[in-house]
Amino acid sequence: QVQLVESGGGLVQPGGSLRLSCATSGGVFRLFAMNWYRQAPEKQREWVAGITSGASTNYADSVKGRFTISRDNAKNTVYLQMNSLKPEDTAVYYCSVYYGGNTYRGQGTQVTVSS
Repeated sequence: QVQLVESGGGLVQPGGSLRLSCATSGGVFRLFAMNWYRQAPEKQREWVAGITSGASTNYADSVKGRFTISRDNAKNTVYLQMNSLKPEDTAVYYCSVYYGGNTYRGQGTQVTVSS
């Protein structure tokens, strides 16, 4: 069983920044490939970024160059640094991991980009 808890969301103006955190417990974090997803109202869930156990990263085209995913294995935590935020980034952001045959996801954190 793996538990994930996201934090760091909030209201920010366009062009602003936020850093999301996803704290995990259970399993062996250093072995996890972690992903961030987001879901806006009335839209399908969208993959945002991923980081492998070896810290290789990938990003959706919509966030490339603006978002950075990173991990701290000592803290069992993955981060999503979001810069140059746009109104279209408004969504609930979730972290997720596939482990032991199951997919785990946190409760999400709301990010609202608005003036």
